[in-house]
Amino acid sequence: MTVSLFDQFSSPVLLGIPLIGLALSLPWLLFPKPRLRWLNSRLLQLQNWFIIRFTNQIFQPMDQNGHKWAALLTALMLFLITLNMLGLLPYSYTPTTQLSMNMAFAVPVWLATVLIGARNQPTVALAHLLPEGTPTLLIPVLIIIETISLFIRPLALGVRLTANLTAGHLLMHLISLAAFTLLSIMPSVAILTSIVLFLLTLLEVAVAMIQAYVFILLLSLYLQENTYGSSSTRMSYS
Repeated sequence: MTVSLFDQFSSPVLLGIPLIGLALSLPWLLFPKPRLRWLNSRLLQLQNWFIIRFTNQIFQPMDQNGHKWAALLTALMLFLITLNMLGLLPYSYTPTTQLSMNMAFAVPVWLATVLIGARNQPTVALAHLLPEGTPTLLIPVLIIIETISLFIRPLALGVRLTANLTAGHLLMHLISLAAFTLLSIMPSVAILTSIVLFLLTLLEVAVAMIQAYVFILLLSLYLQENTYGSSSTRMSYS
């Protein structure tokens, strides 16, 4: 029976239960939780250091109103990193290779940033659709283009994360098949292919972390665009 290369991206089923639910709930069990002690463990200290550094880097250039999103975006960042990293383990499943799953992460947060900008500073939000100094004849065309680019943002977020993880998993699968096939024919070439597979695995670990960071970074930029200057705008109106 011929097995498609894309069968690895379908959710496996065990005893009639889709394992995608287990894959989504497992990361929360691995995160260390604060304890009622003066001294925490090294793992908890490392997690706290990562969260502090991440929030400082992402939210430092943002307006004060955007700092309320620190807990949400940091939790989503840790969740995506854990999903991507666990998907590299053998006999595991990566939910973030599904476009529908990534769109479920991207669309609500993106829509919330757009609604916040439309509520707090509607003039500034609408001004993004038309650059200043645009000729009169180009105004309808630019408004249509900017509107399309606005609504395509969550799709670009989901497709970017899905495409990068899917391409990496497919490449690892192809190279591992080549190494297994060449093992009995040309052992020396199979060893070289295995070394390439090991290096590619290290690259995929970096890609898993970087893509989660890029996902949250772009969401923070959308949030910054819709919250910047909102407090000063309300003060000028009052």
